[in-house]
Amino acid sequence: MKKIILPMVAVVLMTACSDENATANLVNAPVATSSSFDANLVANSSSDAVPPTEISSSTDVLPGISSSSEASLPASSNSIDVPVASSSSVASSSGSQFTYAVPPLTAIDPSKEYTFYGAELTGLEQFKYGRFEARMKMAALSGTVSSMFLNYDKSWMKEDEPWNEIDIEILGKAPDKWQSNIITREAEPSIKKNTSSEIIHPFAFDATKEFHLYAIIWTPEYVAWEIDSVEVRRDTLGMSRSTHADADQVKFLTEEESLRFNLWASKTPSWTGKFTGVGLPIEQQIDYVRVYSYDAATKGFTMLWQDDFDGEDIDPQRWTVGNWEMENVTYRSENIVVQNGVCRIIMDYEAN
Repeated sequence: MKKIILPMVAVVLMTACSDENATANLVNAPVATSSSFDANLVANSSSDAVPPTEISSSTDVLPGISSSSEASLPASSNSIDVPVASSSSVASSSGSQFTYAVPPLTAIDPSKEYTFYGAELTGLEQFKYGRFEARMKMAALSGTVSSMFLNYDKSWMKEDEPWNEIDIEILGKAPDKWQSNIITREAEPSIKKNTSSEIIHPFAFDATKEFHLYAIIWTPEYVAWEIDSVEVRRDTLGMSRSTHADADQVKFLTEEESLRFNLWASKTPSWTGKFTGVGLPIEQQIDYVRVYSYDAATKGFTMLWQDDFDGEDIDPQRWTVGNWEMENVTYRSENIVVQNGVCRIIMDYEAN
C-alpha cells in the first residue's frame, strides 16, 4: 500500500477546464437546471439514492448491458437500468475507516508559505465511444473541483490539435450540485477559446457524504450523463453550441480519449468559489470503475473491465498519475492511495 508521508501536500486533480480555459470555458456557457431530472431523481432517491445491489464480480451481466458481444441495448432505450453495486469494504458514511495524519488546516498563518497538492488518476487506455461508470464519494471545498472525465490527451497542446472532452464536475462551492460539460475546439491556431456547454444540475443529496454511481455515455449519436442510473442530460447529434466548426459538439468528438479522475483547485472563484486551502485535507473516493465498449451495429454496450481497487496500489497496466501544476495545486503521486478497496484521491497541503 502506498503510504502518505508527512509533511503532506495538498492534492488536486486536473479537470477539463485548465489554465486560461478555466475562464474561457465559462464564456457563452448556459447554466441551467434540468427540470426533468429533478422529478426523476427525487422520485428515485432517498438519502441513500438507489438501494445498493451486490454484484459479485466484473463478469456479471447487468440489465440492458451484455458481458458478451451477442447481447445489446435496444437502440430506442434512453437509459440503462444499471444497479448500484455496494462494496463490502467501503463504509457508506464518511471515511472514518481510514487514517490520515495531516492536521486540518483551520486558518492561514501569514508568517508561512503554503504549497497545495492535488492528484489526477489517468487511464492509459484510449477509447472512441463507450459507457464509463464510477461509484464515488466526491470532494468539495470552496475553490476546488472533483471530477470524472474523458479527455483527448493532446487537447492541451492547442494550435493544430483539437480539444475533445466530456466532464462530470462537482464544484467546491456547491456540493449539492454538479456540472455536466462538453468542451471542444477545432484545430485552428487562430481560435483561442474553447466551446463549452456547461449545465449545472441539482443533486437530491450532498455528493460528499455518500457513494453514488456516476456515468458518461458516449456514442456517435449522443452523449449522456447519468447519476444512480437516472439519465440527467443528453446532447444529440445536430445540436449547435457555437459559430465555429465545432458547433455540433457531439459530431466534433472525433478523437480517442482517456478516462480520468482528478481533484484540484481553480483560479476562477466565480466558477468554483474562492480557494484559500482552509478546510484541507479533503478526498474523492472511488469504490470501483467500469468500462463498456460500444457496438455501432447493435447500439449496445459490453463490459470490458471493472477495477475494484482491491490491491495495495493502482494497477500500473491501467492507470498512471499526474505530476504537473494545475492552477492552484501541484499533482503528485503520493496523493493517490489505494486502501480498503477504495482509490483515494487526496488534496492536502504543506506549510513551508
